[in-house]
Amino acid sequence: MTDHAFKDKVVLIAGGAKNLGGLISREVAKQGANVVVHYNSDSSRTDAEETVSAVKELGGEAYMTQGDLTRPANVEALFLEAKDKFGGIDIAINTVGKVLRKPIVETSEDEYDAMFDINAKSAYFFIKEAGKHLNDNGKIVTVVTALLAAFTDGYSTYAGGKSPVEHFTRAAAKEFAERGISVTAVGPGPMDTPFFYGQETPERVAFHKSQAINGDLTKIEDISPIIRFLATDGWWITGQTIFANGGYTTR
Repeated sequence: MTDHAFKDKVVLIAGGAKNLGGLISREVAKQGANVVVHYNSDSSRTDAEETVSAVKELGGEAYMTQGDLTRPANVEALFLEAKDKFGGIDIAINTVGKVLRKPIVETSEDEYDAMFDINAKSAYFFIKEAGKHLNDNGKIVTVVTALLAAFTDGYSTYAGGKSPVEHFTRAAAKEFAERGISVTAVGPGPMDTPFFYGQETPERVAFHKSQAINGDLTKIEDISPIIRFLATDGWWITGQTIFANGGYTTR
């Protein structure tokens, strides 16, 4: 991948303010991209502001935009705004997700609905709007989870909510192929971010670490290059879920 792989490309990143999304925003800016930094909650606003400033310092154009992507109208508005501001969109990356570790018998209907709205419904309509609004030869990447290849307890609504994205990805890859658009999903292992630790005990954290290379959790720095590759030189990969987790799970 060249140092200018994203030169003059417009990259829209859902959940682009912090953690993995924030790193990707900065990394594509280093390679010449203009970036749309989406964030969901007011608590992420400061992170979004810092990420936009970082992109601009790296020479790219950027703006931040807030929206609840479980509402399809907001997803449509996200893409239309990006087209209006930048004239087009080349790459759409969705890092949005919500994790819940809870036994099935203790899970409420509201929790079930929230998990599937965030992890499946928002991903579906993100892919839909990307298919409508991306430039020809665009790229769509969705972050899922290594748990799609796991046999474990507790994560029924998280893994279950992310699992439909594999089917969305395959269908979209076929439907958008005539326009040269590739569609992929990336399944990281448990990532060393606040997103993970709130759900786990120290003992389970130690177990998760023991399952991967060097006894490490997945780091956002492990995943960002893979997403950047899929959005550039790796465009010929489409309709696939890439398990990038240091050997934590596989199929």
